[in-house]
Formats: sequence, structure tokens, C-alpha cells
Amino acid sequence: MSDMGTRHSTVGADRAAPAPDRAVPRVRARRIGTSWPAAAVLLAAACWAPFELAPFHTFQLSLAMVYAVALLGLNLLVGHTGQISLGHGAFFAVGAYTAAVMMDRWDLPYAVALPAAAAVAFVLGLALGVPALRLRGLYLALVTLAIAIFLVPLLKRFESVTGGSMGLTLDTPRPPTWSGLAEDQWLYFLALAVTVVSYLLVAGLLRSRVGRALHAVRDNEIAAEVMGVRPAFYKTLAFAWGAMFAGVAGCVHIWVIGYVSPDSFTLTLSITLLAGLVVGGLGGHWGPLLGGLFVMYVPNIAQDVNQAAPGVVFGLLIIAVMYLAPNGAAGLVGRAAHWLGHRAGKGRSHAH
Repeated sequence: MSDMGTRHSTVGADRAAPAPDRAVPRVRARRIGTSWPAAAVLLAAACWAPFELAPFHTFQLSLAMVYAVALLGLNLLVGHTGQISLGHGAFFAVGAYTAAVMMDRWDLPYAVALPAAAAVAFVLGLALGVPALRLRGLYLALVTLAIAIFLVPLLKRFESVTGGSMGLTLDTPRPPTWSGLAEDQWLYFLALAVTVVSYLLVAGLLRSRVGRALHAVRDNEIAAEVMGVRPAFYKTLAFAWGAMFAGVAGCVHIWVIGYVSPDSFTLTLSITLLAGLVVGGLGGHWGPLLGGLFVMYVPNIAQDVNQAAPGVVFGLLIIAVMYLAPNGAAGLVGRAAHWLGHRAGKGRSHAH
């Protein structure tokens, strides 16, 4: 009788408490089910936008996507690995100048310039990431800050290659005749394609074992090392990947702009990118996209108000985000969506 009672109680326990590995896929499926439809709607709206907007507004959205790609790399480094970088604009400049020199000096097609810019930025990020491993926190921030500071004078010094202070003027990619698109629309769709591919690459990376290792290093470096994760290896890779996406963004930037100069990549750009990521949301999927919109539109709107307004607006927005939305605008949107869903669910339950 005791064996039968034990058997019945075991069966009842199995029915009452589902196995943990059965609950995880349901949670994961729910997250995927809520994120992919939103992404599909957003992509459809993005494909529709250039046919309805004026050329200048299409140009602005193209630049916003360029900044979003750069922030994807910065988010890998800061949001998912926990390192601080104030020199991301330098890698942005490396990608832009690599593509510009290849297109202007060597007359190579723009499609070849993109992987070259990504490769050069990746190698440079890897080279700088190795010595940066000995530093952390404020010291790492100061080293990356120094990189952003000395880059502009360095670009001006090699005038025969970079064009010096005058920069380089380039021909933007022309739309093929079969597309039937205007030039601004073609550049927009090029930027959109690069942004979508970059998002898919980062999403796949974060879902892999590498992404779990990066999060382990960010949350507790000592515990990650005990579990067999090599913090030095993954921190260096994160630095290189972050630089690579910044280099890709720099290449697409000169496709859209058709011009590159050292004064476009001052320290202000690096600080603006970091501020945009913080406002958009660190460590989230939508943070880089919202941050790209912030980097594109907020300085322009603030400068229309007053020449000194952009700095003031940046400071006030960051303070407001820290108090009202510690997870950034993406976290605030997510909380609002959750609240609306909760209210809608309560309304349906009261109706029944």
C-alpha cells in the first residue's frame, strides 16, 4: 500500500508541476511571438516610407539607420558585455575613410568597400581590444576617449590619402535602371538592407553560446570564469565586433552623404552615440534603433531652437531617462505596451 501511495503521489506531483525544460520554450515562444510581428510591421512601414516622404526626410531616415547600425556595435560592447567606450566614433571614421579611399583613390565599386571597411575596423578593434583588457571602468573609458581625440589630427596629417581638412568628395551609388527608384530612395533601401542584415547578425549572435558568454561576463566576470568562460577572449571579441559594426555604419554613411572629412568624426560624435544608446536603451533589441532616431533628430531640432541648445537637451534627456526610464526609451515603450495589454485583459475579463 505504501508503494502504491508513493507511486500515486509521484504521478500527481508530475501532473501538478511541469518540468522546467517544458516551461522555458513556452516563455521563449511568447517572447518571439511578440517581437517578430512588431518587427514585421516596422519593416513594412520602413519599405513604404520612402515612397511617401519628401527626399530630405528620406535622407534623414537613411542617416538614422546608419546610426542605428553603429549603435548595434556599441550596444554589444556596452550593453551586452559591460565595457565602457567613448571612442566609438573613431571606428565609425575608420570605416568611412576605408571605403572613401577605396572608392576615390582606387576606383573600386561601393559593394566591395563595405566588407573592406568592416574588416579593417574589426582588425583595428581587435588590436585595441587586447591592451584594453588590462583596463576597466574609468581607465578603459579614458583610453577610448584618447583614441577619439587624436584621430582627427591624424586624419588631417595624411593629406595625400585622406584629403586633409578638405576631406574627400565621392559619387553616391546610382540606382540601377531596372529599379525605377530615385537616388534618395535607392540610398535609403541600401541603408535599410544593411540595417536589417546587421540586426539579424546581432540577434543570431546573442542567441548563441557566444551571447550567453557575453552576458555572463557582464553580470559577474569572476563567476563566468569559474563556469569556464574566458572573459579576456570574449571581451576582446566584443570590442572587435563593436568596431566592425561601426565601420559598416561609416561606409554606409559616405554612401548616403557622398562626402567625408575629419571634422565629421570629432569627440562629439562618440559622446553623441553613447548618449543615444543610453537614451534608446542599453542591452535591448530596440535600443539602437531608438538611439539612432535620437542621434539624428534631437540635435537638429535643438539647434533650430538655439546654437547652444543641443548640449543642454542631451544633458536634460539623459537625466530624465535615468530617473523616469532606467532601461531607456525602449524600456519605457515596453512598460507602456505591457500596461495597455494588462488593461485590455482586465477589460475583457470584466466584459465576461
